[in-house]
Amino acid sequence: MDALEAISGRRSIRKYTADPVSEEAVETLLRAAMSAPSANDEQPWHFVVIRDRALLNQIPAFHQYAKMLTEAATAILICGDQKSAGHLGYLIQDCSAATENLLIAAHAAGLGAVWLGIYPREPRIQGIRDLLGLPPHIMPVALVAIGHPGERKPPSNRFKKDRVHLDHW
Repeated sequence: MDALEAISGRRSIRKYTADPVSEEAVETLLRAAMSAPSANDEQPWHFVVIRDRALLNQIPAFHQYAKMLTEAATAILICGDQKSAGHLGYLIQDCSAATENLLIAAHAAGLGAVWLGIYPREPRIQGIRDLLGLPPHIMPVALVAIGHPGERKPPSNRFKKDRVHLDHW
């Protein structure tokens, strides 16, 4: 799959089969995530791979949009290290770029995935901090549910010409 096909064909998948996601596939996704650009090349990200069914099942208790985690084989939490980043705003951007790379790589690998926002929702931040024992300087930014897709969605054309401005507003 070429890059533009992977980008335009990526969709949020919320239904999964019971098949596990291989260690090799997870490493491929993490490599893609860590290939993202970052401000001043700080690469402030850390990733928590969650496979424990009991942990995955607890997340919907504090994240109302995370119910698909009860089916997902894996989730990856994208976090930023506030000690290694010069500014929280850039840390969020850096981790968001890593998240998008991970999502595109998952689609290109034939996996289904969906981005679940953590930051800036304080109940979600605190819930995932408590559940996974994150140190205080680690900011949880996004959680990605991953599995073998139990649904297929066609590509969607989201291009809107009226959102493009040339040279000035």
